[in-house]
Amino acid sequence: MDLATRQPWRLGPRGRLWFDRGLVGLLLAPAPVLLAVGTAWLDVLLAVAQIVPLWWRRRHSVEAFGAVAAASALQAVLIDQPLWSQLAFPVATYSVARYSRGRWGLLALGVGIAGAAVASLDWVRNWYDDTDPTKAAFVSYFLTISVIVVAAWALGTLGRTRAAYVDALVDRNEQLRRDAAQQAALAAGEERARIAREMHDVVAHGLSVIVVQADGARYAAEQDPPVAAKTLATISETAREALTEMRRTLGLLRADDEAETRPQPRLGDLPALVDETRAAGTPVRATLPAPETTVPDGVALTTYRVVQEALSNVRKHAGPGAAATVLVAVGDDVSVEVGDDGRGASAPDDGGGLGLVGMRERVAAHGGRLETGPVAGGGFRVWARIPL
Repeated sequence: MDLATRQPWRLGPRGRLWFDRGLVGLLLAPAPVLLAVGTAWLDVLLAVAQIVPLWWRRRHSVEAFGAVAAASALQAVLIDQPLWSQLAFPVATYSVARYSRGRWGLLALGVGIAGAAVASLDWVRNWYDDTDPTKAAFVSYFLTISVIVVAAWALGTLGRTRAAYVDALVDRNEQLRRDAAQQAALAAGEERARIAREMHDVVAHGLSVIVVQADGARYAAEQDPPVAAKTLATISETAREALTEMRRTLGLLRADDEAETRPQPRLGDLPALVDETRAAGTPVRATLPAPETTVPDGVALTTYRVVQEALSNVRKHAGPGAAATVLVAVGDDVSVEVGDDGRGASAPDDGGGLGLVGMRERVAAHGGRLETGPVAGGGFRVWARIPL
């Protein structure tokens, strides 16, 4: 297993339960043997009273420690010698420091040090007479017992702080995961909106040209077949271009490295866009920048899409016989103005509002400004200014 992915071994809930049962059973094992060899029943009873509370040392650590401490205090009063069950006291001290709050751990530490002094004094008085160096013996016993108690408290405190640190890391990791998921959802929403705008621009423009040309071809088929054939050729070319653009956009959506792509439209593609609109039957008077004019790619694409959407709206809404004007100028910024003399203001947007909304979002993304609305005397005007 990779060291980077190796996890520390830990007991599960069932394992911890069996560990506590085994600990209590192991500490109680000497009891029947000692009774069999004639040990006083009071000693064994006190030992059992000190050991049994360890069964609940994880879920009720403070109460278990209190029971062990009370039984240990009775031992100091009733008998004057240590028992094997004294091991229960450091275990109970560890449990309080590990599974309870810090102040309870400090209280258990204080009780343990006080108990070490009482037990040492009781045992020294019982084992030594007045001629023996009881002071040195007391200090030796007191320090030994106190070190055991302090070590148990320190280990429990270390385990508690480490568990709190790990829990904080887990919570932070979960929060980071939620934040990352939220950011991914927002990014996906923005990408869907961008793709929707691209699809709307491509499909709406292509279909509007196709519809107008198809209507013209239907009427020309009876009167002027050569014109009908030319119109059908324009329909075919427009449909292929729209299909290519749609495949490119869907290929990016699928993140397919082999998807067919081509450069995004630039300012140099505006004349072809105007010619396509003229071929669809809409008179267009255009003033465009020189072909060699260069602007940032994003600004160029936004300019192209604004002109494309505005001309699509002219064909869809301005009505028969309407003429359009296109003015694109490049200076300190890019200014775009597309207007018509038809009745576009009285017709709804067939794209469900996506056309004007998409233009506004594109321009706003570059810190620009977009104005749309009817003009005096009839018609509709789209004006945009995009900073460079």
